[in-house]
Amino acid sequence: MATAPPTIGQRIDSQYAALSPQEQRAADVILDHLGDLAVYSATELAKMSGVSKATVSRLFRRLGFSDSAEVREHARALRSQGAPLGGVGAAAGTPSALAAHASHETENLQKMLAGLDDGRLDAAARLIAGAGEVVLVGLRNSYPLALHLRQQLAQARGRVRLAPVPGQSLGEDLAGLGSRDVVVLVGFRRRPSGFALIMQALQERGVPVILISDSSARRYAEGCVQWLECPVDSVSAFDSYAAAMSLMNLLASGVLGVNVRDGRTRIATITSVYDALDELETPTSFY
Repeated sequence: MATAPPTIGQRIDSQYAALSPQEQRAADVILDHLGDLAVYSATELAKMSGVSKATVSRLFRRLGFSDSAEVREHARALRSQGAPLGGVGAAAGTPSALAAHASHETENLQKMLAGLDDGRLDAAARLIAGAGEVVLVGLRNSYPLALHLRQQLAQARGRVRLAPVPGQSLGEDLAGLGSRDVVVLVGFRRRPSGFALIMQALQERGVPVILISDSSARRYAEGCVQWLECPVDSVSAFDSYAAAMSLMNLLASGVLGVNVRDGRTRIATITSVYDALDELETPTSFY
């Protein structure tokens, strides 16, 4: 398997001690602005770091880039892959940064909702509600989302499980599934290399798949019965899953709404078991 080339941040880290003081100043500015590096020219970076444009250009060449255009393309490619970008010195808590974060979160949510107004969310909810067994699969950064969705769906219906169990393989969890079951595959970007094989194995067994991911997984959409797209782009160093968590809420609520009476009965039963096991804290009244 080919090894991915080092990122610009990794290149700076490996060569930082050998850089001249002027180049280190430019490198510091680059590290502090990795999240938005794609929008800066060499001239702008030079001005921000208080060095000459020639110094910035020389630094780029030492890092293995031909010019600032190649650096910007490199930064765009990293961000599109979900690589965390941003330096320690990035001002995360300033009013302007918080406002930009809120604005982008709202934009992600609006994009996600706009993609669901064609009835696909309802179709996915009905498919889950009527399935014999529902298996939630989420790997790497998608695992917490799949775990949360499993917890919500378990309130609405039985025979819902998460796969794989931590530390275990996936094969035994998929082997017994068939056309009457459903796999909800959560596969946001930076997926493991075997993701395509998971899709292929499910297709060969005729298992309906609901795929939840960002736009990077569109190439897998053809093999799914339902494709729910959710953006995770962020103005910060890391991807944001706020809209994705909102989507999980909508999907679970939709499943509960398919058979409201059965769902309420199940919730009541679960609540009684909570009480019998004394599992939940008793709410404190402030009045």
